[in-house]
Amino acid sequence: MTKFIEGSPISQFIQGELRARNIRYEGASVPQGGPWGYRHQFNIADSGFGLRGPRVWNDRTGEVGRTLSIDEFDIERIFGEEGVGILHLSGLIAALSPETAAFCAELAKRAKSYGTKIAFDLNYRASFWKGREEELSRVFRSIAGLADILVGNEEDFQLALGIQGPEAGGKDLAAKIEGFKGMIGEAKKAYPNAKFFATTLREVVNANEHLWGAILSAGDEWFVEEPRKIPVLDRIGGGDGFTGGLLYGVYRGFSPEQCLQFAWASGVLAVTDYTDYASPADEEQVWSIYKGNARVKR
Repeated sequence: MTKFIEGSPISQFIQGELRARNIRYEGASVPQGGPWGYRHQFNIADSGFGLRGPRVWNDRTGEVGRTLSIDEFDIERIFGEEGVGILHLSGLIAALSPETAAFCAELAKRAKSYGTKIAFDLNYRASFWKGREEELSRVFRSIAGLADILVGNEEDFQLALGIQGPEAGGKDLAAKIEGFKGMIGEAKKAYPNAKFFATTLREVVNANEHLWGAILSAGDEWFVEEPRKIPVLDRIGGGDGFTGGLLYGVYRGFSPEQCLQFAWASGVLAVTDYTDYASPADEEQVWSIYKGNARVKR
């Protein structure tokens, strides 16, 4: 669910990329409004190397997606007639503008009324929240209260939802696993509707080597992927890869343990390419990553 600019070659490029990835999309196309009107955003990212960390520049002035509105979509057709298994919302989109905050909150409420599962990846970004802390805290807690699946790292849960947890920054992760469990335990009390709570564990050794682990709470059970060393080509998208793998597992009916394993490996796959998304050839490729099997397949 998105938005485009009429006649824009950038819109056409985005649509072509979505089709190439077998992603069905829909959204209104609106007039640009002249050369100083709407546009599609660009994120300029440097992958970093060694001890030089990555840098990301968000260029969102005039971004057409900031004007998303619930009225632009046929909610009854999408959720009632066609049906949606899982609605995934990102905190990045919810925090783009007051309009997208209202859009995400209302979309979650409407989707829930049709029996759709709600997944919410908190994705806290300080630059998006600056000066809007009260507004966004209210919106994020509203969406989290409807969510069946909540995902976030230690910073996300603490700063977006006010859940106390371990120090943000990802140092000595293995020793902090119990602290993470305590944080998610508090989140479960605050948001009892959610059935899955997941958080990634990342310690940056350098730009090209991370310790990568994860925790999943499903009902009364805990599942932990102890942090392992992974090689990193470009870290951007690793967290989204984890979330995508988790939702795939939930949708496919994997056991909670398998969901976490698949999510862990999907995040690893995403950081092996310069794109900010993973493109697995098949499920077997993801499971091979989880098992540490990098042998060539002919």
